[in-house]
Amino acid sequence: MNISVRVKLMLMMFLMFITWGSWYGQMGKYLFTSLNASGDQIGLAYATFSIASIVAPFFMGMVADRFFSAQKVMGVLNLLGAAILYFLVQEKDPDVFFWYILAYTLTFAPNLALSSSIAMNQMKNPEKEFPSIRVMGTIAWIVVTNIIGFYGVGDKVTIFQIAMFTSLVWGVFAFTLPNTPPKATTATSFGQVLGTDAFVLFKDRSFLIFFISSILVCIPLSFYYAHANLSLTESNMTNVENKMSLGQVSEVLFMLLIPFALTRFGIKKMLIVGLVAWIIRFICFGYGDGISSEWVLYLAIVLHGVCYDFFFVTGQIYTDNKAGEKIKNSAQGLITLATYGVGMGIGSVISGRVLDFYTTKDAAGNIVHNWQGVWMIPAGIAAVVLVLFVLVFKDNTRKAKA
Repeated sequence: MNISVRVKLMLMMFLMFITWGSWYGQMGKYLFTSLNASGDQIGLAYATFSIASIVAPFFMGMVADRFFSAQKVMGVLNLLGAAILYFLVQEKDPDVFFWYILAYTLTFAPNLALSSSIAMNQMKNPEKEFPSIRVMGTIAWIVVTNIIGFYGVGDKVTIFQIAMFTSLVWGVFAFTLPNTPPKATTATSFGQVLGTDAFVLFKDRSFLIFFISSILVCIPLSFYYAHANLSLTESNMTNVENKMSLGQVSEVLFMLLIPFALTRFGIKKMLIVGLVAWIIRFICFGYGDGISSEWVLYLAIVLHGVCYDFFFVTGQIYTDNKAGEKIKNSAQGLITLATYGVGMGIGSVISGRVLDFYTTKDAAGNIVHNWQGVWMIPAGIAAVVLVLFVLVFKDNTRKAKA
């Protein structure tokens, strides 16, 4: 891969994640502060990304991969996304906002697969070349959240205005990316998109437990994305977006530890460590305070790397080894659809309703959230999954390869 192509691919990742990072972690606080949205309305807004994640594989497998070049699809989707955001930033009704954010996420979600397809198509050795390009996404997320935190606009419509501008730039830039023509020559079935070939893995009790647990763990993950920013803000932490970016730094660091940890501890122990970290994290969110015990909130933030990498990334490695060469793509597709589609969707709706349940008004009529009550729900779900793993799950795969 020549330097010019590498730079373009890195810029593609940077633009994609700076667009995503500008609004995703801050949307809950924006909806509550600027649009007076309820917890249920916040949860439904986040559920749109899960809906889009379910639709995207069908769009990619049955339309985009068969008829259009990937870079052109990316360009059109992001120009359309910028147009939708133009109307979204003017909307003040949270119920109408839902339809705009649903339309926008339907244009955004396919980019996750498109970006990988465009990048991989240019590589001779993706295992060595892709990480250095993909890491630009994490860097972009850190950059944009720190900009938002520095200027204190995490609860302003500015977060979507940034996304609108970067979507426009990204959409135009996409047409300059290396040509990635359609490759599929035959129709893709619904079964192939759903990964039904991998259903055979459910005969193994441990994999079935892992699959169910992966969906359940996405419920706590949904609580984090939807409510962490607002929770930290109301816990008297300052410059929340800047400090939350430490979670992405932690993610990079623990990602580098995975090869060593797999060799030292194995799949099961790593998954258990990830689950324990989830429980500790949510307890810290519930009981930390930005004035008297801010270090507790910092601990909750930096545990993001352990929580995400040791469960989800390790889980991808487990799935890859369990499935073998013939059905590994179907197995990964099945897990992705179940977690980011079904699990995150259910979690987003539940998180909103839990927030409403623990919301009251004080004597002056101000809205008050009981964050200790809110965060104990995802902590409890993670604890149930932990018990399942300790008692039932057995790592009977071939030796894991990180």
